[in-house]
Amino acid sequence: MPTLRQLEYLVAVADARHFGRAAERVHVTQPTLSEQLRTLEQRLGVQLVERSRSNVVVTPLGFEVVEIARRMLRDAQRIVDITGQVGASMAGVVRLGLPPTIGPYLLPRVAPSLHAAYPKLKLYVREELPHVLPRELAEGLHDVIVAPLPVNQSGLKEAVLFEEPLFLAVPLDHPLAGRSSIRPHDLEGVDLLALGPGHQLRDLVVNLAAECGANLRYDFEGTSLDTLREMMATGLGVSLMPGLYVRSVVSKDPRFKTFDIGSRGLSRTIGMLWRKTKGPQHNFDKLAALIRETVTEEFCDGRAKTQAESVA
Repeated sequence: MPTLRQLEYLVAVADARHFGRAAERVHVTQPTLSEQLRTLEQRLGVQLVERSRSNVVVTPLGFEVVEIARRMLRDAQRIVDITGQVGASMAGVVRLGLPPTIGPYLLPRVAPSLHAAYPKLKLYVREELPHVLPRELAEGLHDVIVAPLPVNQSGLKEAVLFEEPLFLAVPLDHPLAGRSSIRPHDLEGVDLLALGPGHQLRDLVVNLAAECGANLRYDFEGTSLDTLREMMATGLGVSLMPGLYVRSVVSKDPRFKTFDIGSRGLSRTIGMLWRKTKGPQHNFDKLAALIRETVTEEFCDGRAKTQAESVA
């Protein structure tokens, strides 16, 4: 009989259409994945994928096997869900997925409190683009995710964690840096930079550009917040930055000044989501409450505090 691991490798190859990317997804080497998939084909006596130098093509019979494999993997995960983490206290490994614009700046703040409250809990963390996380959660790749809300994915339970303020980061040698405040109409004709497709933060920048008539630089898209910040420092433009990143990085960079946009400022809602079938659910409710309490302290006076740090 095929092993669950072999079926997991087959599904990964079918999704990625590339052995290297599939191997990264399931955290094995490419030779290991290729050998296991070849063993699976030999065991079944059929060809499931067609291999070439440029890509991988799933055979018609392979497609049928892949769909059955998905159901088997979901059922196996369900066995883990209904038998694991029994009791009032969380323990063992929890697979957490979050976007790269949140993870590196949220985890250092909450990890100490989390470890103190649940010393037997271990977090296995993976970063992924926001639009991919809900689907991966539904497919069982994560136990819980932290992502911008709203999320359009059925079968999930969500808890609001915090409202993250967004700031306009402006290099000190930019004409806008001399202002005491900035309103949306001040951005008319200004070069505005954004992250690449798949980032929820990009959508917010696109909407801001449309609202105020800014010049959105599609030809200079950032791959991360750090690269976006360095691009701005060379004079390519200004951009919106999330509050956790501003508190952690931008406020300590003497090359930048940050501003609220408009009278009430901009923000995005960050939430935690898990499958409704995941049990016991109250454990993740407790995890969400702990994160909410920790981060609320960051943003109870977050805008004024960040502004003061930026100017200093």
